[in-house]
Amino acid sequence: MNYANTAFTEVIKALQKQNGSRAAYDRIEKFSYVDGLTETEKSFISGMDSFYMASFGENGFPYIQHRGGAKGFIKVINKDTIGIIDFSGNKQYISVGNISTNPKVSLIMVSYPNRARLKIYAEAEIVEINEDPGLLAYLTPEHYKFKAERMILFHIKAYDWNCPQHITPRYTEAEITEIIASKLQYIEKLEQELSALRAKP
Repeated sequence: MNYANTAFTEVIKALQKQNGSRAAYDRIEKFSYVDGLTETEKSFISGMDSFYMASFGENGFPYIQHRGGAKGFIKVINKDTIGIIDFSGNKQYISVGNISTNPKVSLIMVSYPNRARLKIYAEAEIVEINEDPGLLAYLTPEHYKFKAERMILFHIKAYDWNCPQHITPRYTEAEITEIIASKLQYIEKLEQELSALRAKP
């Protein structure tokens, strides 16, 4: 897998040369090969509760869709493949329709608390619910209510990490609760000690 080699077309290389960044990216392009997802990417992907997917339509426009679910709903199948259950939504089927004519998609996953983002080139594969019961069981998120319409596998062709610049840290309610849990415990301990002191004659 070589993200730079896939992403940098001749037009893009010309722009890099024009703006003084081509030499650095040429080195990256030559030496950035990786053999599938590493444990770092697997851990990151497995902890996501959402991602964005761009597909390409017959109308000539790219289409970007937000996909969300329970934390961990994106499952790593192997070093080259990840998958999800396609939950029932607004029934527009734009992404699914686009994939049926052009399986090439681009994904971006952002961890706002960690100011990290992973971008992925992949080929999507639609798998119907009744086609593979074992896969359905593996992809099914625990403790999450949903209606499954199909499964989607993403066969990864290349990936890369973006720099954290301009990613504003944001936290979910659950993450904030976890962050302040120890402080709340400490405050409760101090209050108990203060009450005990006040109770002394």
